[in-house]
Amino acid sequence: MNKLTLYFKDSYLELSKKVTWPSWAQLQSSAIVVMVASVIFALVVFGMDIVFRNIMTFIYNMLY
Repeated sequence: MNKLTLYFKDSYLELSKKVTWPSWAQLQSSAIVVMVASVIFALVVFGMDIVFRNIMTFIYNMLY
């Protein structure tokens, strides 16, 4: 039980004293970067899906 108590004390001290938390402005700018990158990635995947669907439709139409 003593080890468990020590673990929680050490965890609390590390999170409260040793961790450098980002400021609100840094957090907002990072979130915007993640959202923009996610949208770009989704658009790339959507474009690849459209292209491959058209290629496969063309191939299937040629075969049948």
